Amino acid sequence: MNPARMNTVHVKQEYNSVVSRNFLVNSQSRTAAALSARLLSLLMFCSVWLTAGLDLQGADTPPKAEGAGAFATGRYRNLFAEIGKSQAEIRKKVDSAFQQLFHGNVTNETVYYEAGTNANGPLAFVTDIKHLDVRSEGLSYGMIIAVQLGKKAEFDAIWNWSKTYLYVSETNHPSFGFFTWQARTNGARMSQFVAPDGEEYYLTALYLAAHRWGSGTGIFNYQEQADELLARMRHRPVISGEVPWRGGSRKIQAGALFDEAHNMVLFSPSDERARFSDPSYHLPAFYELWARRGPKEDAAFWKQAADVSRDYFVKVTHPVTGLNPCYANFDGSLVLRSGNYGTNFSYDAFRTAGNWSVDWSWWAKDPRQCELSDKLQAFFESKGTNYGCVFTLDGRQLEDRHAQGLIAVNAVASLAATNPRWKRYVEELWNTPTPEGLERYYEGLLYMMALLHCSGEFRIW
Repeated sequence: MNPARMNTVHVKQEYNSVVSRNFLVNSQSRTAAALSARLLSLLMFCSVWLTAGLDLQGADTPPKAEGAGAFATGRYRNLFAEIGKSQAEIRKKVDSAFQQLFHGNVTNETVYYEAGTNANGPLAFVTDIKHLDVRSEGLSYGMIIAVQLGKKAEFDAIWNWSKTYLYVSETNHPSFGFFTWQARTNGARMSQFVAPDGEEYYLTALYLAAHRWGSGTGIFNYQEQADELLARMRHRPVISGEVPWRGGSRKIQAGALFDEAHNMVLFSPSDERARFSDPSYHLPAFYELWARRGPKEDAAFWKQAADVSRDYFVKVTHPVTGLNPCYANFDGSLVLRSGNYGTNFSYDAFRTAGNWSVDWSWWAKDPRQCELSDKLQAFFESKGTNYGCVFTLDGRQLEDRHAQGLIAVNAVASLAATNPRWKRYVEELWNTPTPEGLERYYEGLLYMMALLHCSGEFRIW
């Protein structure tokens, strides 16, 4: 969340076609005597497994239920390699970006700062340089980047800082069990409220860490911490309490982070504002994983939430441009009372195309996501090579800055795109330098995650 900013189908089909043709040719050209029944059975099994749910007669239902993406196949596209970059070049680019953003010059490069130690060990935060604060958004992004790159020390230090300063342990607080979205770099809370996208990334990072490194004890029992947080995100009861408010105090009610009736993530769970959603908070790729890694009694809910989000992407995007607003009601209509930021394509909205494209990469359950990426990339192609970053949904440009964060997400959209134009967006990301200066927080974290997505290194551990 950033209120201050208020703050391939054709590839898959071709692959399946080649596998099918090869299998048929081999079957027709060899006699039954040439292949034992056991070997033939093995070949059929491997063909189904590698194509992750290929629709062959007799294929088992479970692989289809798991989708046809990377979760089922274990195969992650390396878009940089597909445009001709060597693995050595890719490794250098990813490592260099991480080094700059996490351990670079403290005045104009890094967003990661060490902050001493406590009883749980080292502490570190990720800060929004431009606004001089720390946000659950950036902390959770930092953790998911760290687990993807195997950086356990950075992961644990960020998680320790998050639990120490942002986590609300007061049982009578409306945000109990969650993380306030904003604090000062010394840990003092600037907001008492929750931005659910932070929890979504924290949770997924914890599940990935549990599987990559195993769980430890206390706050580093990643599986236990994730299970507890996930249960609260759906089930935490409504709590009323007094919180600081504009120089005084106000009684606030807040409950779970997902609207139970709509199976949908909320922009905010507290009643200081109306109930609506943010399309960029919709992460069906993550929800599918939660259904498999989290408490079994809630698995059906999270699978349904994934399907709801896939439908929501179609509802909230403009039918011609593919642009989406920053905020939307549960039915996909605009939240008119949110003003120009909420009703236009702006900074929060950058992320939405990445969300549907990663869902396609991991699960490949909804071909409409390919249509959305094609539509969106066609729109930006029509705006030339130096397009802006804020638009009305029908495509009128409102801000001219060619933002590195949007360049990054438009490249991630290539994971679901089918039109060959996708290569120009990946090439532009490759040629874009790692963000520095005042914009390096949001732009830099989106950039870093895009490098991982486009190199095939953003994985389900």
